[in-house]
Amino acid sequence: MAQQEEPSTLLHVELGVATITLNRPQEKNSLGVEIINELGDHLAACMANEEVRTIVLTNNGNTFCAGANLKRGNPSDPARYNLVEILTMIQDGPKVVVAKINGHITGGGVGLAAACDLSVIIDSAKVGFTEVRIGVAPAIISVVCLPKMRRGDAAELMLSGEKIMATRAVEVGLLNYAVPADSLDSAVTRLTDKLVRGCLLYTSDAADEEDSVDLGGRRIIKKKKKPSKR
Repeated sequence: MAQQEEPSTLLHVELGVATITLNRPQEKNSLGVEIINELGDHLAACMANEEVRTIVLTNNGNTFCAGANLKRGNPSDPARYNLVEILTMIQDGPKVVVAKINGHITGGGVGLAAACDLSVIIDSAKVGFTEVRIGVAPAIISVVCLPKMRRGDAAELMLSGEKIMATRAVEVGLLNYAVPADSLDSAVTRLTDKLVRGCLLYTSDAADEEDSVDLGGRRIIKKKKKPSKR
């Protein structure tokens, strides 16, 4: 019997934090139909789940995301989302999304990381708009990347396709923090702990009174639905 393929993404929820893991390391977590479908489903579920207060987007393997999948063909499922919809869901959704970047990011993967509200990357990773080297402009992801960058830095990196170190990606504003690989888990945990303490849980518009929910021993206040982050 053929071995069943592992899911393209994994979801784990604990103490108000939902962790979505890109799980196609052999394909550098590139964005094919399957991984985009699963990522979209998980994001939608987490945005609607009242017990999720913060979402962490991370990866298995040495690459967070290498952009579009140019090799994987004939997907078993039709596309339910596209990259624009994924980026919009991250930016406009009611939950804070943290990118926990445990590897290199290139092409559309840079946009995926930049769309997140906060980001932490290992300092040994490289970042680049490498699609320009095959004649593709970073048009879609420029919408989320350009607001974070100075004009001169954006022009240099988007026109050259040069890979830069994570520390420079932080300097130009694409990402928030670069940390040693052995500090990534603790850095993200400190960040999400602050977010879980500082964010309110929101219920539907019909909720008129405050309520509370027990998350692992913590009594957390729930209030009316929060508007979009924009």
